Amino acid sequence: METSVQAVVREKYGRAALQVVNGAKGGCCGIGQSGGPDPITSNLYDAVTAAELPEAAVLASLGCGNPTALAELREGEVVLDLGSGGGIDVLLSARRVGPTGKAYGLDMTDEMLALARENARQAGAQNVEFLRGEIEHVPLPDAAVDVIISNCVINLSADKPRVLREAFRVLKPGGRFAVSDVVARGAIPAELKRSMELWAGCVAGALEEGEYRALLGAAGFTGVEIEVTRVYDLENARSFLEAGGLDVEALAQEIDGRFIAAFVRATKPAEAAEPAAEAPAPAEGGCCAPGCCG
Repeated sequence: METSVQAVVREKYGRAALQVVNGAKGGCCGIGQSGGPDPITSNLYDAVTAAELPEAAVLASLGCGNPTALAELREGEVVLDLGSGGGIDVLLSARRVGPTGKAYGLDMTDEMLALARENARQAGAQNVEFLRGEIEHVPLPDAAVDVIISNCVINLSADKPRVLREAFRVLKPGGRFAVSDVVARGAIPAELKRSMELWAGCVAGALEEGEYRALLGAAGFTGVEIEVTRVYDLENARSFLEAGGLDVEALAQEIDGRFIAAFVRATKPAEAAEPAAEAPAPAEGGCCAPGCCG
């Protein structure tokens, strides 16, 4: 059964895909919300990279990082992008792994999948496949991929422990988890947690840094690293807070510098034991899109 969070995310990112088809620029927390550049999604890909891809793939970039630049992909590897959106990171991954490798994209939004498949066609990519499904239920067998990437999507899920267990399951022993995500430093104010609009953006669902580490460990991962790539100040967050109908000044002390974009790395041990059936449920949270993020 679809959760209320999934329904909000599906609707928001389906609408985002249709806007991109009409030439609008995407954003992790919505398109054109504040009329200016989205501080989370801006300047993630260099001009050379952007010029090599279909325009719609660049416009639909709804992420908070560039996981393909940091994941150290190798020729012949199989990659899975959780919440692949318009397909930009899948197409970049496909180039890095080459014709002997493969890049899968997984998304639950029909409009994003249609956009991604058209972008792959325009790019002439032969070693890609886009799958319909949820990141909590990956439609791939055990030990199917070498690397999992994701771009500001895991924070959108209302069941992050399950997402991380699924990531562990589909990785081969020795496989790598290498995602970009929005992460919180300290507890998230209750006003943010209650906002579905901000959940479907990139704030309310962010895991706290220590909780992220704990959940990865509970899923079976080792070597967890969280590398800060951006720190969002109050002015960066202002449009998101206002969009959620929140009092910016009242929340200023609780928000300024508390949210970061981060590159999260972990490894499935070469001789991996199965994780416990259930990991501890996190505090409410979840952000940027099956497709935000992507």
